[in-house]
Amino acid sequence: MTIKLHCFGESGNAYKAALALELSGLEWEPVYVDFFAGANRTPKFREMNVMGEAPVLENGDMRLTQSGAIQQYITDKSGKFGGAPEDKYEVLRWVLWDNHKLSSQAGMTRFLMNFLPEDKRPAEVIGFMQGRLKAAYATLNAHLEGRDWIVGGGITNADLSCCGYLYYPEPFGFDRAEWPHIDAWLTRLSETPGWKHPYDLMPGNPSDRA
Repeated sequence: MTIKLHCFGESGNAYKAALALELSGLEWEPVYVDFFAGANRTPKFREMNVMGEAPVLENGDMRLTQSGAIQQYITDKSGKFGGAPEDKYEVLRWVLWDNHKLSSQAGMTRFLMNFLPEDKRPAEVIGFMQGRLKAAYATLNAHLEGRDWIVGGGITNADLSCCGYLYYPEPFGFDRAEWPHIDAWLTRLSETPGWKHPYDLMPGNPSDRA
C-alpha cells in the first residue's frame, strides 16, 4: 500500500517527513496541501488533523501528524535512520532540540520575511528571531566539527530533522558560508543518492503564486 504524505513544498517540517520517505525506499506519494489558500483551515482538513498542520501521513487506516513522529514511523517501517541501538535517545535529543530551537524559529523567521506583505513584516521580531537562530546555528556548527553526521556514523532522523529549513533559497538570516561545518554537512547530505531539494520533492513553490 502506498503511503500518502499531505504536504507542500514551502514547508520545512513537511520536507523532513518527505525526505525521510524518499531516502527510506518506502513507496509513497505527496498529496498537495494548498496552505496559502487556507486548505489547512477547512473542515475537511481539520477532520483529518485537528491541529490544522502539515505534514499528515496516511497509510491505510493509520494516520499520523507531527514530523518527528512521522520520522519515527518511517524508521520503524524501513529500519533506517534510527541509528545504532545505543544512539536511540541521542537521536531523539537532537530531533527535539531542532523542533524547539532551530526549525520552529527558522520557519517563523522565513515566513515573516518572505510570505507576508512587506509592510506587514515586523522588523523587531525578525531581528530578535535571527539572534536566537544564530545561537542555534552556533550550537549545531560546533557539534558538527570533526563529525560527518549529527549522531553516529550515518544519516539519522537527527540529520533529517535539523536540515529541514536549511536548503531553502528564501532569505531568513542563514548564510551557509558563515557556518563551515554546517555547510559541509548539508553538502554531504545533498550528495546522498535519492536526495531531492524540497521544491523538487513536494508540490508547491512560491513561484506558483508569483
